Amino acid sequence: MSDGQPTPTRALVPVFAALMLGMLLAALDQTIVSTALPTIVGDLGGVSHLSWVVTSYLLASTISTPLYGKLGDMYGRKGWFQFAIVIFLAGSVLSGASQSMTELVLFRALQGLGAGGLMVGAQAIIGDLVPPRDRGRYMGLMGSVFAFASVVGPLLGGFFVDTLSWRWVFYVNIPVGAVALVVTSTRLKLPRRERSTRPVDYLGAALLAGGATALILLTTWGGNQYAWNSGVIIGLGVAGVLMIVPFILQGRRAEEPVIPLSLFRSGPFSVTSGVSFLVGLAMFGALTFLPLFLQVVDGASPTGSGLLMLPLMAGLLTASITSGRLITKIGRYKIFPVAGAGIITLGMYLLSMLHVDTTRVTSSLYMLVIGVGIGTVMPVLVLVAQNSAAPRDIGAATSTATFFRSIGGSVGVAVFGAIFAARLSTEIVRLVPTGSLHNFNSHALLGSPSAIKTLPAAIHDPLLHAFANSLHTVFLWGTFLAGLAFLLTLALKEVPLRTGTSAASQAAAEVPGAELAPSS
Repeated sequence: MSDGQPTPTRALVPVFAALMLGMLLAALDQTIVSTALPTIVGDLGGVSHLSWVVTSYLLASTISTPLYGKLGDMYGRKGWFQFAIVIFLAGSVLSGASQSMTELVLFRALQGLGAGGLMVGAQAIIGDLVPPRDRGRYMGLMGSVFAFASVVGPLLGGFFVDTLSWRWVFYVNIPVGAVALVVTSTRLKLPRRERSTRPVDYLGAALLAGGATALILLTTWGGNQYAWNSGVIIGLGVAGVLMIVPFILQGRRAEEPVIPLSLFRSGPFSVTSGVSFLVGLAMFGALTFLPLFLQVVDGASPTGSGLLMLPLMAGLLTASITSGRLITKIGRYKIFPVAGAGIITLGMYLLSMLHVDTTRVTSSLYMLVIGVGIGTVMPVLVLVAQNSAAPRDIGAATSTATFFRSIGGSVGVAVFGAIFAARLSTEIVRLVPTGSLHNFNSHALLGSPSAIKTLPAAIHDPLLHAFANSLHTVFLWGTFLAGLAFLLTLALKEVPLRTGTSAASQAAAEVPGAELAPSS
């Protein structure tokens, strides 16, 4: 690697495995904890803090993502990736040792701060080591990590809770992270680059973090803890706008903005950012409600609903790997986001046809379709973003694409949640006998599938139809948003994939004529 040439495939294998382990840590912790939450609350108490166990992690990982991307661009990625591993592992140990819900929420936030660097660092390092022309297969494999985590996370969480302790939900990260840390320390060699002497735009980073925090809290609390028209929610919306506007102005004047606005002068990058937001909005928003259909309407247990979603994950896994390999083989990428967004649109429409009499074979086929769509489009978006950016901004480009997808997911969950709750209330009034559910409301029904099963048949059956009709509306809105993403992908301009590595190009640009020696 000292000559700045692409890393040989054989030498890359252990490094790539370590990078995937780093991503697995971050992805797994988004899914493994949910299964253990009831047991954690029973042990530590503090049920009022329950939602914050999830929100603190999501919030910290989202707002730290852009900063990690920029710091990696300016000071080298290896050190920051390892720093993220250490922070994540420290948060895991402390979370596992928590003695109160307050402690757990704080330590989960610490985990999230590490997770932001793991997500961006792994993908950006591959951008340093592998030319875009050959990068597709690696991005496809990284995309498969999320499919794996989505299935394995809930199952592992249930296993640890039943056989060991909920604390092992966090302790399991330690050996995985230790392996990733050792391998990246001993085998990861990146070409040395001249480090920037210009200051990081910390003011811009703070404004972006504040605006994103306000938006995530707005979408998390709106319609749940607070009414949408409450002073708290309106205040969060105003605060978000008041921070995002000066963030854009700050980005125009800063020497090293966290998200360089020059990135958006590239048509492919702008299109990719928009598609990332829309796909994240449609995908995370609508798919949040699939387990609800499986548990309430189909009658599956929480663990069973996870297993019933295996077709979706199989489609995602297969399509992610296949599309990545095809991009590497043919050297073209536009067809994949176009086809993927189109398949997601079809999959969302098929999900809107789910009803109380839908067989599991049929629902599995529908989930397989949407899994193929997600796997075809998602890994390509990061590749296009990296290929559209200058080598010095590869980390910022990667983190921006990830940031837009995360924000889209947060907004999607809130929007679809509001749509579902409103339609469910209407359907209950229309279908369920008046006064028979005086002890329930939409939120109680949403979080208590087991309570629904205990209701008399005269109430239970109409209630299932009410749920199915409400989910029909949710998935129709998902179809609309996925359709917008499909139309946007048609505007994507195909830029030839570069054949040189980003690290080599960056080093050559900053130190003309210098030999690219590997860094420690």
